Amino acid sequence: MKNFQLGEFEEIVMLTVGILNNSAYSVAIKNEIEDRLARSVSMGALHTALKRLEEKGYLKSYAGEPTKERAGRPKRFFEITALGKQAIAYSKAMRDQLWDAMPKTIFDLKLQALLA
Repeated sequence: MKNFQLGEFEEIVMLTVGILNNSAYSVAIKNEIEDRLARSVSMGALHTALKRLEEKGYLKSYAGEPTKERAGRPKRFFEITALGKQAIAYSKAMRDQLWDAMPKTIFDLKLQALLA
């Protein structure tokens, strides 16, 4: 399988675009990440990740309809491409493989330490 390269933040952005489906534009993506992960996201970092994911061919964007709230400017919406879906599936499979390889006793020890 192709060696897909996704950083942690890129993966989070891709998953969030998938969650938002047809409503994935930068402010909605930022808000969704912050709400779900209780993690602060700068617009600069988000725009950089979106641009990089488009350059990799994992996302594509298109302009929506102009709106009054945006002084006639359209929102830029994002969607996952077929290649992006492969990259996400590959990333999940690799993470699952690593999780499955961990001895179950490690989790027992950490859980005991948390409960103590």
